[in-house]
Amino acid sequence: MPTILANGIELYYEIAGSGPRLLFISGTGGDLRTRPNVFDGPLARRFEVLAYDQRGLGRSAVPPGPYTMADYGDDAAALLDTLGWGPVPVVGVSFGGMVAQELALRHPARVRALVLCCTSAGGAGGASYPLHELAALPEDTRLVQQLELADRRRDAAWRAAHPDQFEKLLAFARAAQRADRDETGAALQLAARAMHDTWERLPSLRLPVLVAGGRHDGIAPVANLESLAARIPGADLALFDGGHLFMIQDVAAYPAIVRWLDAHAGG
Repeated sequence: MPTILANGIELYYEIAGSGPRLLFISGTGGDLRTRPNVFDGPLARRFEVLAYDQRGLGRSAVPPGPYTMADYGDDAAALLDTLGWGPVPVVGVSFGGMVAQELALRHPARVRALVLCCTSAGGAGGASYPLHELAALPEDTRLVQQLELADRRRDAAWRAAHPDQFEKLLAFARAAQRADRDETGAALQLAARAMHDTWERLPSLRLPVLVAGGRHDGIAPVANLESLAARIPGADLALFDGGHLFMIQDVAAYPAIVRWLDAHAGG
């Protein structure tokens, strides 16, 4: 099992694919034991991808809390340093996009280019939906709310008109809930997420940045994406036909991200 001591904790990581190196940072609850994952998608067909279980999740250590967003950014930097990677392009998705912001702000020499997917700046730029507020709900109630938040088109009227399709989505969401996840680590991640705020620091970024997201996302809504892109000097913004999972909902999304990386990430 490939684990490595980075930033004082054991982090589980995997490397696969071929091409230029790229760091992928996953979203809330990300766990490399869950398939399909980034290694089954287009990025690993174009890049040598490094992905890892963040502190408190998957097969990485669960150090005592509380955790801060700075901790997550420093973990990513230490992983790159310990493996001898960098500078590299970084793709951060949802919570991973928040971590990627901290990585680029705190350790700019480690990052060549930045793709921030379905994420938010926090602060005056708008926060992503407070998922920690759903944690205490009964499972099916929480999953229904998360499915609607993930794509605002799935409102009550849509669910009534498409019961079979929604039941399939709900069954998939239930299956994706890992019974073996560490509940302490998951709660600590949500608590750190609630404090995310890079807004005042974002203008200091000096690297190519793409902000990408779905037009129907209720977790990281379009207004947040637009604010994030406008706050970062020279950032590009790309919106796609989807919600929080726009990267798999819109077949144009991954090719557009890969083209952008080819044009801006260099070496």
